[in-house]
Amino acid sequence: MTERTGVLDRPGTGPAVRRAPARTSPRRPRGAVARRAALSVLLGLLALLTVSPFAAMFVVALSPAGKPTVPAAWPSSLTLDNVVRVVSASGFLTWTFNSLVYAVVSVVIILLTASMAGYAFAKKRFPGRDAMLWTFLATMMVPFQATLIPMFVLISDLGGVDTFWGLIVPTLANSQAVFLMRQFIRDLPDELFDAAKVDGAPEWVVYWRIVVPLTRPVLATLGVFVFLWHWNDFLWPLVIAQSDEMRTLTVGLTTLQTEEIQLSMLMASAAVSVVPCLLVFFVLQRYLVNSIAMTGLK
Repeated sequence: MTERTGVLDRPGTGPAVRRAPARTSPRRPRGAVARRAALSVLLGLLALLTVSPFAAMFVVALSPAGKPTVPAAWPSSLTLDNVVRVVSASGFLTWTFNSLVYAVVSVVIILLTASMAGYAFAKKRFPGRDAMLWTFLATMMVPFQATLIPMFVLISDLGGVDTFWGLIVPTLANSQAVFLMRQFIRDLPDELFDAAKVDGAPEWVVYWRIVVPLTRPVLATLGVFVFLWHWNDFLWPLVIAQSDEMRTLTVGLTTLQTEEIQLSMLMASAAVSVVPCLLVFFVLQRYLVNSIAMTGLK
């Protein structure tokens, strides 16, 4: 007798393997599908609403001079004449260099000081820590315009007018950056820092080997925001940079406008100034996504 194994035997073909029933994914309720579709449509409309001003800016910038100011339709011809006029303007390279120095140096110093201060406020215990933190955060409620004149008088008395240090130093105290770093570092496990102390690691090793690697996503996010703040800053560079050689790009481009407003030139200037911001965003996009994902997990 042959033992039945539950497998169908066909003569001449050997044992046939019974096929497992195909697995089907559970069907979603119609209400969930409708909500998902409505959400996708809403997000698409919001994305279109966000991109539309930038698209209009580039279209007007590439349109020939004298065309309608608001592009109701795609122009019949595109030209780079407006962009060439902006880039070839005297002082453009100097303004761009000044803006890069202003933004990059500020990013490096603010990331360094904010991460150190955030680490101290999050993981260190010292007298007056909470009072110092709340006092520091209270400065966020004071608008920059309220301190503009006293700050200019102080920098002027110190001889900082028309200098890079006079342009950069007053903007380095960033309470928002310190608060963001403090909130992120506070959620890091204390066991990492305790293990480093047991191993006898000094503070600078703990900061450089533990804090900095674990906070790279938030550092990249903060770096993008700080770069955008300083690259697009207009009021303080306008006040402190009084010569053409010290103007930043945002201030220098305003001097290209005459009494007659040429919208194509204005949009070309805006398009040129926004290109570095887009490059920084695309380069650090991966870190921005990781930072948002980690924030959601917490």
